[in-house]
Amino acid sequence: MQKKAIKIKNAPAPVGPYSQAILAGETLYVSGQIPLDPNTGKLISGNISSCTTQVMTNIKSLLEAAEMNLNNVVKCSIFLKDMNDFEKVNKVYSGYFSSTPPARETVQVSKLPLDVDVEISCIAIKGSVE
Repeated sequence: MQKKAIKIKNAPAPVGPYSQAILAGETLYVSGQIPLDPNTGKLISGNISSCTTQVMTNIKSLLEAAEMNLNNVVKCSIFLKDMNDFEKVNKVYSGYFSSTPPARETVQVSKLPLDVDVEISCIAIKGSVE
């Protein structure tokens, strides 16, 4: 099985020693995305909803670079600084997935990179997905 790093300008550059995403065979592992605007390199300011929207935009860009889309996503992990944001994040997140959303967990953590409020990683698989 070949392993290929996905590196694109339409998603933020990593803030540490890791790849934006790794394609291993037919599986794409998207590293945790934070609300960084790839065009400016700056964090999105605003509420948790706008931050979550930017995170999902970054994820979509990485999926597209691997010739996939959100329908290929089978698992997401959401990290929140404050679990009180759970419902607001869910409202934004649910707008990105069909009637069969991926498996997922959401956990509260004490701190995230660059002190952001939300980070999301995912796993996607190539192939026909409905």
